[in-house]
Amino acid sequence: MCIAAFIWQAHPLYPLLLLQNRDDYHNRPTKALAWWDVDGCEILGGRDEVAGGTWMACSRQGRVAFLTNVLELHTRPDAKTRGDLPLIFLERTKSPMEFAEQLATDAHQYNGFNLIVADIPSKSMVYFSNRPKGQPINIQQVSPGLHVLSNAKLDSPWHKMLNRYGKNEVNAREMVEKLMKDKVKADKSKLPGICALDMEFNLSSIFVEMDTPLGLYGTRSTAAMTVGAGEEVSFYDKYLEKGVWFERTVNFHIEKLK
Repeated sequence: MCIAAFIWQAHPLYPLLLLQNRDDYHNRPTKALAWWDVDGCEILGGRDEVAGGTWMACSRQGRVAFLTNVLELHTRPDAKTRGDLPLIFLERTKSPMEFAEQLATDAHQYNGFNLIVADIPSKSMVYFSNRPKGQPINIQQVSPGLHVLSNAKLDSPWHKMLNRYGKNEVNAREMVEKLMKDKVKADKSKLPGICALDMEFNLSSIFVEMDTPLGLYGTRSTAAMTVGAGEEVSFYDKYLEKGVWFERTVNFHIEKLK
């Protein structure tokens, strides 16, 4: 489970402002934010050491991808890992729409997911989802503005928190602390009714903390990415490692394709 809020092509200083919480078991091996090589392509992001994928990452050429899982009662144990999807997009040169249209033929091989892929230089962003089951694949261009992506479809109701920053410069660490640590849970009458009520209630806050028979589950990291008008990128990550919170920031400029 994850949740993301982002402003796309609607802020005078930032073509993209992105916040994302990653929720998972605390004991799941994970690599922190860093540059790593995927088939010759340099990718910046965290990495799941179990399945090898990622939940949010970018490339030096200004391609960005992030995803959330769709909450489902039954999942396929033999499904392909969803964490590979951002990597596949980042290592290729297809436009976001071309990538989404190609992915549509294989989307049934994955459990439920929401995926955002974007190319900053061409100002193109596309939303893709293979749920609800039995319905056509959802592919749409993301319009300029404020958007929210949780475990349901794009722009399902959620706090419009980023509005408070208006048109001013933003501080990534401040956004993380003020906006992504909210532990207020949803009204039980508004839960989707997919899984057990107690589970859905515990998962309904922005910042998740929950004891389970398999160990602690909840928000493992919070990332904040800003892309400036001069194509400077700042990727801030606050992550949990062996019960201790750490911070890391990586800055770079988007490189032109050769």
